[in-house]
Amino acid sequence: MVQNSKTKYLTMKSLALLGWATCQVSTNAFLIPKTTYNTCTSRRTSAFTFSTSKQSSTLSKDDAPANNSAASRYSGAGVASVDMNKYNLQIEQIASEWTANVHAQTSMQEGGVYLGAKSRKELFVDTLQFEVKRAGGLGIQLLELAGGREDGLGITIVSGLVEGGNAEGCGIIEGDSIVQLTVLSKGASSGMNGSVLSETEERTSVSTECLGYDATIDSILSLPDLASEDETVMVTVKRLRRMPKVTLNLQYPPSQNEPDVTIELFAGENLRRAMLTRGVKLNDALSRRFDSGGIGDCGSEGTCATCVVSVSKGMDLLNTMNTQEQQMLAKNPNWRLACRAIVGSGMKEGDITIKVNPRQWDD
Repeated sequence: MVQNSKTKYLTMKSLALLGWATCQVSTNAFLIPKTTYNTCTSRRTSAFTFSTSKQSSTLSKDDAPANNSAASRYSGAGVASVDMNKYNLQIEQIASEWTANVHAQTSMQEGGVYLGAKSRKELFVDTLQFEVKRAGGLGIQLLELAGGREDGLGITIVSGLVEGGNAEGCGIIEGDSIVQLTVLSKGASSGMNGSVLSETEERTSVSTECLGYDATIDSILSLPDLASEDETVMVTVKRLRRMPKVTLNLQYPPSQNEPDVTIELFAGENLRRAMLTRGVKLNDALSRRFDSGGIGDCGSEGTCATCVVSVSKGMDLLNTMNTQEQQMLAKNPNWRLACRAIVGSGMKEGDITIKVNPRQWDD
């Protein structure tokens, strides 16, 4: 039975969760009263339900690079060249946007319950990793947005970091949801004569994705006791971010008597596909195919050049040309094949101005 969500906090620095195995104080002594923290209290969900999906819009936690956007590596925009924190959300919006989705198993992801964004057309879930010293505890406060289920499922997010705690300044922020903790223990293996052969790194992981507060704490408590003072924890979090946007200004040849058009695209969108789905006229009926010399529409194979556009502004917001495109357009360096152009390169935002059907322009 689904219950009303609870506001629960834990100062991990004070508990025996990630290091202090000898702590004898009751856990309840470290639950901060609701009155001491107001953020999100008006946004807590009163019930928790799951939606189903055949495909996941999030990334596997195993794919997350340390301190960098995992999502950008898997989008057409390529590896992020900007500080992705500029796309972070305000905590009030985060609390209302987190949701949990049941996903069937695919070749890319195991079946299970994964975090997602309610506004999937505007937001995305990024995966980040941060290495934090374990001795003394992490110093992370947790807030349960949804839970109370017998199976332990729910949504728990970071509500704050303890001043002076190990996690302070590491990059974890309010609104993140911890999905995995991995204990990293370094040790040396010895040869027959006692010499050190190599330094090894032992890993013990627990998953906390889409768990309520109590189940999250139970998972953390299952980690092995602190083995050494230099032991660290790799904290994998998921973070809600808005999708970077690019404003595209389209200009048609004067002979066509078409008004200029301005459309908004998301970083990672294919230029030709995005324009066609928005009803923009693109193919040049008078152009000759680069590959065969005949006429015809673009087949999105990057060989005919019938979808070519001239970029007047914002060339740096498009992906780099491949060798074939460079050779095809060598005489017109400002041209791009729309079927091969990806907007928002490097997850950047900005304005792009292009001339449609450049062969019909006088300049």
